[in-house]
Amino acid sequence: MKILIFYASYGGGHLNAAKAIESYMLNCYQNIDVELIDCIKYVNKTVEKITTAAYREMAKKAPWAWGKIYSNSQKGPLAHITTKSNIIMAIKLLRLLREKKPDLIISTHPFGSQMCSYLKRKGKITCKLATIMTDFAPHDQWLVGNDFTDYYFVAHDKMKQHLICKGIPEPKIYATGIPISNRFSELHDTQKILNQYQFSDKKQTVLFFGGGEYGLGKTRTTQIFESFVQCDYNLQIIAIAGKNLKMKTTFEEIVKKYNKLDTVKILEFTNEVPELMSIADMVVTKPGGLTTSESLASHLPMILINPIPGQEEENAEFLESKGIAIWIKKSDDASQIIKNLFAHPEKLKTMRKNTSFLAKPNSTKTICDTLLLNLETTK
Repeated sequence: MKILIFYASYGGGHLNAAKAIESYMLNCYQNIDVELIDCIKYVNKTVEKITTAAYREMAKKAPWAWGKIYSNSQKGPLAHITTKSNIIMAIKLLRLLREKKPDLIISTHPFGSQMCSYLKRKGKITCKLATIMTDFAPHDQWLVGNDFTDYYFVAHDKMKQHLICKGIPEPKIYATGIPISNRFSELHDTQKILNQYQFSDKKQTVLFFGGGEYGLGKTRTTQIFESFVQCDYNLQIIAIAGKNLKMKTTFEEIVKKYNKLDTVKILEFTNEVPELMSIADMVVTKPGGLTTSESLASHLPMILINPIPGQEEENAEFLESKGIAIWIKKSDDASQIIKNLFAHPEKLKTMRKNTSFLAKPNSTKTICDTLLLNLETTK
């Protein structure tokens, strides 16, 4: 059985969701050939390079502009242009599909879904098409060509209802959650991990994602980080600066300033997120779909910072409305919000309890089982 998984490099969530699906299929099924492909890079490397660079710069330096594009791409001329450009690029993608002859195409980005649904509509391909929506709020670009999409996998039941209201048949829609690594379902030796950082099991552990893929909101991030470091409520902090070395240096300066070397550890990029979440009591992060799903699967309350206008702001609003997260906005007194939260431990307990209503730790398994079982029965 041949399976292609399409993603696009506009943010890391699409790729990581695709990787989670690929890894699970390769490890848990036999006689399956799975291939991961950046569909935009394949059809036009120049377009991919220019558009991903533009996305990075816009998200970093003019997030308001990205928010405008995100909103307008659901309607009007921009929506029309986006769809038309994907039809043009689909013609080149067809060469790949004729060569690979997939039984199933899985797309974690709307561009891949649009191109493939167009080719199905024209009768150029006949394989099954599955779309995995990687945010907690719907966007109409995901739904272009939905008549020729066989499966939609969404984050939660409210999104499922939204798609039904848009006229998509219910049997096509599965509220499975966003795919995450299987490592978040494993049991970890939490005492061993705490010992690794010389941390105590008597203190609350905060996992602080500070770097962000594009180093967003450096000044605000450092202010919020400093508020946590200053907090007197018996905290220990692991801060991940990612590939942002300037952020790492700034974090280290703040730790030295308050003489908190024993209770605050600064990391660069790490592959140990499942292990770190297993010892955490709270996550501080921007609300991308993947990190949010990982936090929910780990039953962690969230402090949300620096959402990119558009999908991440919609994610933040949704999570806050469900009593799972607190969104610290630009005008908020971060220090006071943090102190109030730790001064009322029952609030944190309620937030943790509320994660159970949205947590989908087995999302990847559910998606893969659904697809492959249906493929087998329709052969």
